[in-house]
Amino acid sequence: MNQKKNSISFVIPCLNEELTLPYVLEKLNQLKKVDFKDREVEILISDNGSTDNSVSVSKKYKARVEHCPIRGYGAALDHGIRAAKGDIIIFADADDTYDFLESPSLVEKMEEGNFDLVMGSRLHGKVHKGAMPFLHRYLGTPVINFIINLLYAKKTKILDANCGFRCFKKSAYLSWNVKSTGMEFASEMLIKSLIHETSTAYVPVSLYPDKPGRTPHLKTWRDGMRHLLRILLYAPSLFQKTGTIIMISFLSFLLAGYFLGIQKVGPINIFGMHSLLLSAFFAILGQCVWAVGLFMTSRLDTNTVSKGIYKSVLQLEEDQLFFWLVFMSIISFLGLIIVFVVWANYDFQFLNLEKEIILFMTFFILTIQTVVNILAAHILKRAE
Repeated sequence: MNQKKNSISFVIPCLNEELTLPYVLEKLNQLKKVDFKDREVEILISDNGSTDNSVSVSKKYKARVEHCPIRGYGAALDHGIRAAKGDIIIFADADDTYDFLESPSLVEKMEEGNFDLVMGSRLHGKVHKGAMPFLHRYLGTPVINFIINLLYAKKTKILDANCGFRCFKKSAYLSWNVKSTGMEFASEMLIKSLIHETSTAYVPVSLYPDKPGRTPHLKTWRDGMRHLLRILLYAPSLFQKTGTIIMISFLSFLLAGYFLGIQKVGPINIFGMHSLLLSAFFAILGQCVWAVGLFMTSRLDTNTVSKGIYKSVLQLEEDQLFFWLVFMSIISFLGLIIVFVVWANYDFQFLNLEKEIILFMTFFILTIQTVVNILAAHILKRAE
């Protein structure tokens, strides 16, 4: 007895795509009749507020239309995926830049290897002339691939993070809890799949240029920045490690300069006043970087945050938090008072303690910044 095959839902986000929808829907109806004739297949258009004839065109080609009330590429896709009835979801844009007739290769790859996610890869397929701008192909996509792999990849490496032709199990998608409503949805989906160590495979796919007369929705720099911000959101450890390394390194340099005095290294002198000021600046900068990760962590579910200083800080009880902040503030102001008292002994005139002032003021600023940042992180943690 033949085992029942997985049902398939094609989910297409749509915003004023009446020009290209007929090309896409004709291909999908062909797939239903030929390649997937032995399966339950639905074509779902997730309309995102179209003001042209997209909805009527969709219905003409027997597609099911779901109206997404929230604007945005990610919102439309999430709405459509959750409304879909199929076990397997396949999505791509409504602009016919991806060839839906290549869908069987994605499904075949998924079912042969029992993968939860099969990604198309344009970079390993055929990119037709004029389909991908130079910056997207040789800068944007490789950089995003590199950053995501560096921060999140363990066993599986991302080959084409920006490819919008994807096939996955609906049950796996629901476990990822993707929240982005804009173009950054594509990056978050991959990041969440990597965090969940989802079994993933890749299939080469083709990319075609936009049809004449169609206005692309993608805005290169705005959407690129949205992708970058979303990618960094789930990696507070990057800021923790980077900030700590910068802060400790330059504090050590500052202390070495204070105790050793000016040292000649080849043709240059180090540990002079300018070296110490520069060290103080970068130490404070490192603390600022560290604080960014703390603020990010305060807005994440602490159960998903790995063990570390951020988690320890954010899990302080209110009484512990109060006494730690008071203690750090007292220590900080004691150092400042010492400098002030010494200065008073010189009748508040010229004070020949430049190195001491730089050292004490640096530690004062770092400590006060830490107090303020920890307090702010706990306030953000409690924000709705």
